[in-house]
Amino acid sequence: MAGRIEIPKIIFENIVRQALLEDLGRGGDLTTSSIVDPGARFSGRIVARQAGRMAGGAVAAMAFELMDASIRMEQTMPEGGEIEPDTTLMTVEGPAGAILSAERTALNFLGRLCGIASLTAKYVGAVAGTDASIVCTRKTTPGLRALEKYAVRCGGGVNHRFGLDDAVLIKDNHLAVAGSIKEAVGRIRKNIGHTVKVELEVDTLEQLEQALTVGVDIVLLDNMAPETLRKAVDMVDGQAITEASGGINLQTAAAIAATGVDYLSVGALTHSAPCLDVGLDAGE
Repeated sequence: MAGRIEIPKIIFENIVRQALLEDLGRGGDLTTSSIVDPGARFSGRIVARQAGRMAGGAVAAMAFELMDASIRMEQTMPEGGEIEPDTTLMTVEGPAGAILSAERTALNFLGRLCGIASLTAKYVGAVAGTDASIVCTRKTTPGLRALEKYAVRCGGGVNHRFGLDDAVLIKDNHLAVAGSIKEAVGRIRKNIGHTVKVELEVDTLEQLEQALTVGVDIVLLDNMAPETLRKAVDMVDGQAITEASGGINLQTAAAIAATGVDYLSVGALTHSAPCLDVGLDAGE
């Protein structure tokens, strides 16, 4: 995958630290401390057991680093790289006790993030040849949003808003409270800065027509069939960014992208991605 993909350590250091503390509990690693001599050394490889897409090497490395700063790691598969089965992703060498105590935490993060990147890459492949992009949602694991959205980027996807404070998305329940599209958008415009985008979810072409009259930046076309989406894209005619959403899967993505929408919003990227099977094998 072209381009450099990275995430600053300061964003995830505390996340990894808390994960290690959860695993070590109150007494530390009883198994490792009982079996491994203090001076023992360990070298090994983190290997992918299946094909996928790489994401989260620095996060996995942080787990080892926090256990013992003397552990040496080398990431041999770049972020966003395509993984074949039995590919070495990283090597690790250092104090055996620290490595074995950090192993599961490191692999948990790596498997999870590679899994998200791998599923995202499948969706990106499904819409290849169209102008549509695949975007994630806020349906993320609490506390892991920054990492999971990073993994989406490693898979070739695009991030939607990170939280409630960086963009406006007016949904059906907001409209139910406000009473109308015009009223909802009017209230929003009075309370946001000029740099904030306004997106509006619409379920019907009639709602879309109203949305275009109030001048929103993005329209979220929710649960529309491909033929309806085509009509919606024609109606918008470049007046706003178009985003399709609602139950999109790998079987339907291509047909939806072919309607001409700009983005496909896929919650499954983060809420349903299976972990990639990765393991730590002793030896060179």
